[in-house]
Amino acid sequence: MIWVLIGAIGCGVGLGYFVLPPESGEQIGSLTMWALNFLILMIGIEVGLNLSVFKEIRKHGAMLVAIPLGIVAGSAIGGFAASVIFNQPATTGLAIAAGYGWYSLSGILLTTLDGAQTGAVAFISNIFRELLTIASVPFIAKYFNRYTVIAPAGATSMDSTLPVISRYTDPEVAIMAFFNGVVLSALVPVLVPFFYGL
Repeated sequence: MIWVLIGAIGCGVGLGYFVLPPESGEQIGSLTMWALNFLILMIGIEVGLNLSVFKEIRKHGAMLVAIPLGIVAGSAIGGFAASVIFNQPATTGLAIAAGYGWYSLSGILLTTLDGAQTGAVAFISNIFRELLTIASVPFIAKYFNRYTVIAPAGATSMDSTLPVISRYTDPEVAIMAFFNGVVLSALVPVLVPFFYGL
């Protein structure tokens, strides 16, 4: 998967630099907005198709709400700290952190809101979040509370990092992780523009 992403980025850079004329930027922006709306529609459909998620809410109660809220709060603190360290606007740091690992959507959103540089930073930082999660879950699961493996995964805990979470924990944590990913994926398209607009 990571090689597909690297290849896609490389192809995009090559097309933008060598093939496409500079005036094609407006059409690319329009296409990006359509792709973004399609991604959001697909997430909505995925949530609607997984009706079992709503049963799990009743079963696990407050913990299902506490985990995503804790991740939102922790990511916001981290994004704010990064903005101070790198001398960037706090709103930009908060918006980038609100990607919660969903690199494709957060990158597109912030490219649309603030330009290619901020979009690229969001894309790369959220890819690193996913990669660090995959690398760190075995250690976290061994030395910390088993539910803490969900935190670094963010929105990816419902898909790309769910297999590693399942492998090193148990089915109950996997259910929590999946639900957390659904909640955070629904929040990304809301919170990225919200934090950026503060």
